[in-house]
Amino acid sequence: MKGSIQAVFLDRDGTIGGHDHVVFPGEFELYPNAMKAINSLKEKEIKIYSFTNQPGIAAGNSTAQAFYNELKDFGFDAVYLCPHSHEEGCSCRKPTPGMLKKAANEHQLDLKKCVVIGDRWTDLIAANEVGCLKILVRTGAGQEAYERYLQQQYFGKWAEVVPDYIATDVLDAVKWLNHQER
Repeated sequence: MKGSIQAVFLDRDGTIGGHDHVVFPGEFELYPNAMKAINSLKEKEIKIYSFTNQPGIAAGNSTAQAFYNELKDFGFDAVYLCPHSHEEGCSCRKPTPGMLKKAANEHQLDLKKCVVIGDRWTDLIAANEVGCLKILVRTGAGQEAYERYLQQQYFGKWAEVVPDYIATDVLDAVKWLNHQER
């Protein structure tokens, strides 16, 4: 894996812990296998970046700093989050690839050598737009997203997205990546 994958972008809610809805810092709990997945990537010297929409910041329910601190404590090398509400029309909110492009610029990444792991189709759309490998986890909202995918309920550019792998959880996703790099 070392050398070929430059970075892995992990969604927060529903991917590494929590639920299919936002749980604010201080109440958020990692899934049992999440730290194993993060540590496995770190052992391979793969950079790990957060990739998360957090509209609760705009609503005043939490602060960006609280999310940054929490994600850094989990072992993330950098934190990319969209603090805007759904209605603000920003360029960073998934499904737009703004956070991925910002990280690529700040860390000199070739996004075609990066991976996005998430539980929502919006994660995969953003990854698809910039050429990242796309892994859907079936935790959080992932099972519902997977079922919609199987039933061909996505339309337009949403229907053009095909996951590179569908994982049971984030550790399964990382194990699959490790196997691909052998």
